[in-house]
Amino acid sequence: MIEITRRNLMLGAAGGAGVLALGGFAAFNQPGSAVGPLSGAVRSAEESWRRSGQKLVTARLTPRPLTVNLGGQVVQTWAYGDSVPGPLLRAQAGDLLRVDVDNRLPAETSIHWHGIALRNDMDGVPGITQKPIKAGGGFQYEFTVPDPGTYFYHPHSGVQLDRGLYGVLVVDDPAEPGDYDEEWIVVLDDWVDGTGRTPDEVLKQLLAVKGSDGGSMGGMGGMDHGSMGESMQSPILGGAGDITYPHYLINGRTPGAPVTLSAKPGQRVRIRIINAGSDTAFRVALGGHRMTVTHSDGFPVSPVKTDALIIGMGERYDVVVTLRDGVFPLVASAEGKKGQGLAVVRTGSGRTPAPNVNPAELNRRVLLSTDMSAADEVRLPDKQVDKRHNLVLAGNMAPYRWTINGKAFPDAEPLPVAQGERVRLRFRNGSMMFHPMHVHGHTFGLVAGGARKDTVIVRPMQTVEVDFDADNPGLWATHCHNIYHAEAGMMTTLAYEE
Repeated sequence: MIEITRRNLMLGAAGGAGVLALGGFAAFNQPGSAVGPLSGAVRSAEESWRRSGQKLVTARLTPRPLTVNLGGQVVQTWAYGDSVPGPLLRAQAGDLLRVDVDNRLPAETSIHWHGIALRNDMDGVPGITQKPIKAGGGFQYEFTVPDPGTYFYHPHSGVQLDRGLYGVLVVDDPAEPGDYDEEWIVVLDDWVDGTGRTPDEVLKQLLAVKGSDGGSMGGMGGMDHGSMGESMQSPILGGAGDITYPHYLINGRTPGAPVTLSAKPGQRVRIRIINAGSDTAFRVALGGHRMTVTHSDGFPVSPVKTDALIIGMGERYDVVVTLRDGVFPLVASAEGKKGQGLAVVRTGSGRTPAPNVNPAELNRRVLLSTDMSAADEVRLPDKQVDKRHNLVLAGNMAPYRWTINGKAFPDAEPLPVAQGERVRLRFRNGSMMFHPMHVHGHTFGLVAGGARKDTVIVRPMQTVEVDFDADNPGLWATHCHNIYHAEAGMMTTLAYEE
């Protein structure tokens, strides 16, 4: 049974904009002077990345209905092919990736290549960069993968991400020494589909909630201290989400039947951790070990040791661990919620940890991306800021509506940028819930220090400023990666001007 909570929120400026699902456009939504996905500038950018002798990597993805055993829980869902997560895709930086999609779903879909600074017309956002892939139809994505790192792919159509439609894309660095013995890929997820309700039904229920006066609870700019409770609260992130899930998964398995990751004592293991969840941040720790964080959102950081990591929706971290002898729990605790995901790390004999194991590392040193520093080689060079945009994040639960600068997408004002500019985005969170803000087609540096990223957590009533270079022309979605917040309006676009 899913519980949908109502929470107290600081409201931004109220507007009359309606909510339109991200995949619901019939035509590209772009300003008349904007560089669109089919413009010559987009083609020219792709041509500049291609090189003689470029390796072609091909793959095929088949989104379709699937019966999946999550570990004692058999569910009907949608997935890419025969598994959750979907197939691992792998290329080297500079390769040309060509992926044919055969849509066997009973609905339109798309594929977004999360974190990749790719050509705009391949970004996979219906209504902005392409038309949706119709049921029974197909589409070919083809683009150069410019930067090494840990990425993932998922739909940008409605709340399809909250089904089993996600997979990992690893872009290897041919110059990287690979100072580790093993590599594990760990995908975190919050799961509801096939347990009595679909994600679409969850969203419908959220959107059906009305305020007592038909409007927003708490009033414009106010805080309601009435009957709205707060059952999901994180000491670090504040309001931790809108939905309690019956299951939290690691690599498609519940804690009662966890996946086992095997190695030998003393080996160094690189773990690529991806949060593919839709409404849940995870606190991740490996019992009996400390982790050294080496990368965030694909880009290297100055190595830093920690006991645990907070990973927001859409974020990815690479860590290196030197393994002890025995059996250890790798736990992804649902931050501010009840429940966790579990994988078992086995290097020797020992009992499998209990599903509710609580390693001490979860409550020791906990890092966020703002606690890290980008490695010198990926820091943005010092440059004067040419353009600044403020993005005020706000919303309310009744009616369920999330906004940027007081407007819900598609009525949000696009953010104009020009080729070659250094752009600063100032995310100011006026709500009591955290928002993992994701910028398509670019990576950014945190002005106040932190990792080089494409997705950053903005905590309640706090401000995060990020800089990026406008070097990838097109029309780019910028939104909260809580998929329900995005679907309820917390999204806008970066619009390159002609």
